Amino acid sequence: MASSAMLLLPPPSPSLSSRSSLASFPTRLPLLYPRRTFSSPLSTRPLSISASGRALEALIFDCDGVILESEHLHRQAYNDAFSHFSVCCPSSSSTSQPLNWSSDFYDDLQNRIGGGKPKMRWYFKEHGWPSSTIFETPPEDDIDRAKLIDTLQDWKTERYKEIIKSGTVEPRPGVLRLMDEAKNAGKKLAVCSAATKSSVVLCLENLIGIERFESLDCFLAGDDVKEKKPDPSIYITASQRLGVSERDCLVVEDSVIGLQVDLLLCAATGAGMSCVVTYTSSTANQNFDEAIATYPDLSNVRLKDLESLLQTPVAVK
Repeated sequence: MASSAMLLLPPPSPSLSSRSSLASFPTRLPLLYPRRTFSSPLSTRPLSISASGRALEALIFDCDGVILESEHLHRQAYNDAFSHFSVCCPSSSSTSQPLNWSSDFYDDLQNRIGGGKPKMRWYFKEHGWPSSTIFETPPEDDIDRAKLIDTLQDWKTERYKEIIKSGTVEPRPGVLRLMDEAKNAGKKLAVCSAATKSSVVLCLENLIGIERFESLDCFLAGDDVKEKKPDPSIYITASQRLGVSERDCLVVEDSVIGLQVDLLLCAATGAGMSCVVTYTSSTANQNFDEAIATYPDLSNVRLKDLESLLQTPVAVK
């Protein structure tokens, strides 16, 4: 299923000239909405499901942006790395000052390019490879450029871990209560993140607590699947490990990239997973029309609210 889904969505443009939006994804795929009718433009087989709706059997959380609002922490860690290694790009307004990604720029960058190394590689290709204490002069061959990026990413990752372990970071409102409600009601609970496993484990142990983390019915990180989001492999795998039909899973995401996973999954399987969005300050301006519900956070969202979203009759022709 994953290989079929990969053909459905062209990659977003790397241009950062405008704010990120769903316009960067030229193909709009359907989600199975309550009381609305969709048919996939990329499938010759009409979709058809029972009008009795769905039963919420599993709740699947993304990590970054959903369990914690993390992008400003990642940006801080990158800028700390650039400062630590005196990373200076030739196109900077002041070549004597270390590179520093602004909040607006990073919001756009992280919503268009996934992964830390691809972000830096794109930036250095566009703005010139930098001088640094790693290489006094800008690296000119692929081996040295890879070494520069690897060194920066490794240091950034350790710095990010220090921030998470500092005790100053808290989970987003309503997350822990909703997790506990789901477990107490006998629902399956999972976390699926595109980040590296060590990073996600650290976040979960520090933010939701070791007891909740160990009680998860499924935990998947980017290391566990071949293709990262927006390929839907991670959610397909989670559904299989949970032993729950994809149509009875509800995903909580924070961005258009996460939402696109579920749209692709719907078109690929004919069943798909429904998605609710709890947006952050860096994703608030994105287009979430295809989500079955959108919330600024989960503080006022109860399990019964999510159950009712899936139990509403669905008609898809």
